[in-house]
Amino acid sequence: MKVAVIGAGAWGTTLANTLAKKGLDTHLWVREQALCDEMRETGYNSVFLPDFKLCENLKCDSRPEIVLSGAKYIILVVPSQFLRDALGNLKPYFPHNPAVICASKGIELNTGAPMSEVVAQSLDGLEPRYGHISGPTFAYELSAELPTSIVLGCEDDKLAREVQELFSTHYLRVYTNRDYRGVELGGAIKNIMAIAAGMADGLKFGHNARAALITRGLAEMSRLGVAMGAKSSTFMGLSGMGDLVLTCTGDLSRNRQVGLKLGQGMKLSEILQMRMVAEGVKTTESVHFLARKLGVELPITEQVYKILYEDKDPALAVRDLMERDLTCE
Repeated sequence: MKVAVIGAGAWGTTLANTLAKKGLDTHLWVREQALCDEMRETGYNSVFLPDFKLCENLKCDSRPEIVLSGAKYIILVVPSQFLRDALGNLKPYFPHNPAVICASKGIELNTGAPMSEVVAQSLDGLEPRYGHISGPTFAYELSAELPTSIVLGCEDDKLAREVQELFSTHYLRVYTNRDYRGVELGGAIKNIMAIAAGMADGLKFGHNARAALITRGLAEMSRLGVAMGAKSSTFMGLSGMGDLVLTCTGDLSRNRQVGLKLGQGMKLSEILQMRMVAEGVKTTESVHFLARKLGVELPITEQVYKILYEDKDPALAVRDLMERDLTCE
């Protein structure tokens, strides 16, 4: 059984290595030839996952025809804003009716499309079977085989059971949920809240503020999710509350680190020069667009958007949130 993993960032490499350690015939597509050569020669991904020796069973290749040929399962781990272009280039090598499992967290700019729609549109005519994995996961901790749980959103019960077995190990527990839309949205929107939580910590607002932000952030995630066809209960699970708590409190979260530096007075342009690329920066723009399009009120997202794209002072944004019209919970 061959598994193809598309994308050799920290998370893609971690997932591929996890599968390879199970003895599966795992092939990782590495876009950069130099990095691919290094991974083959040294057994390390020095750019994205430098602290972990890769399983000898993991096969790295920059040729998509080699990686995708005969693959039963295709795992997508490309940054959300580049997924459509990547699939456009890779589509000729995909089989018909492929089992596609997406692990990218984000919402596409300009279109407001979640990853399931990007995949369906990009692979039109191939009839892909779709699933989405998400949850509270730092690549470093899973690579270290620390206990981790994720959820697979998939309407196809047979495929869901297969993929659940595919990924499960003694340190990785996989749950299933038929609400793939809720699973993919939870993993995307929580990054906005992580930026907000980082800003609150950077401003030294304390634990009360962080707890309130996480709680009200979850309400925003659920509100938008329901407007897009997801179930509110999904946001109480691993891809919603679980991932939200992790990224709002964990120092390994790049989104939280971006917010932390914003709260400490740095400008976004300065932070981006440090190559602190976080999905939540672009997702904020996408979700702000979606909220206006769907008429959904997202006050935290709106303020994060103004800080990121209109250079609003974070302290003023918090004051505006606190002084909104009083309402019931």
